[in-house]
Amino acid sequence: MTTPAVAPGQPADAEDETSLPRFTVGAVAVRLEVPIATLRSWNRRYGVGPPRHLPGQHRLYSETDIAVMRHMRDLIGQGANPGTAALSAMATVAQGRTDPEVLMAAVFNLDTARAARMLDASLRSEGVLDTWDDLIRPAFRQIETRQGRGSGCIEVEHALSWTVIRALQRIGVPAPATAASIILACTASEMHTLPLEALRAALAERGHDAVMLGADVPVGALIDALARRGRRSSVVLWAQTARTADPQTTQEVANRARLFLAGPGWPASQGGRRGRRVRSLQAAVERLTRSAVR
Repeated sequence: MTTPAVAPGQPADAEDETSLPRFTVGAVAVRLEVPIATLRSWNRRYGVGPPRHLPGQHRLYSETDIAVMRHMRDLIGQGANPGTAALSAMATVAQGRTDPEVLMAAVFNLDTARAARMLDASLRSEGVLDTWDDLIRPAFRQIETRQGRGSGCIEVEHALSWTVIRALQRIGVPAPATAASIILACTASEMHTLPLEALRAALAERGHDAVMLGADVPVGALIDALARRGRRSSVVLWAQTARTADPQTTQEVANRARLFLAGPGWPASQGGRRGRRVRSLQAAVERLTRSAVR
């Protein structure tokens, strides 16, 4: 997560507030005395400002974004070229990146409000893929390690899961030209939806909508969902354990859709005509976005 430095004695919550997107480009232009066209050019060419933009949604800037752009403006005024100024300005913010230990400190105190602000800021500045790999997964691994040592932490795991899901769901649904052709579902009796929530959010960042069917989806319900689409769709089936990795479901769905199998429950040999294995969030996003444009 990218956060600004906090002055000694400054409340920690003030740090989080600076990462909230609240200001329009017009308001920022007035504050910095920089033309709107210039701010948009900096965002497009150098990545300075809001990191994501979905069709039909306005870019909103945070105090952190404004601080970076103010620094960039000042460096340009001192003679630096815009590219060098952008890199230098963003580097001053990147020094405050939060690691999983900071997130875990909040979660172990059951301070889900603070944990949520950290996740929101990281998702906004780093995106879903980097936040998932560098912040969320390491935090869960820490919990698993402590559970393996007999520390319990079930309530901590549930609090983190709930907070992560809520943060991912705050990433807006894009407005595609046609109905979504991607369906995300857990197999029957499978209750672990968090990875699919991350996949939905990562797809949304890239302008692709997906229908989330969630946990414990019977094969008959999947077939009905595909029939409602009226056209060939891509389906991602998640299985956390071998017990929930149902081969009958894969055969039924593979006959009607492009099937992708995700999760550690599927055997290594599973694939071929019954579905394509995806072994990471990034791989799933890449394959689904390619299939969506065919």
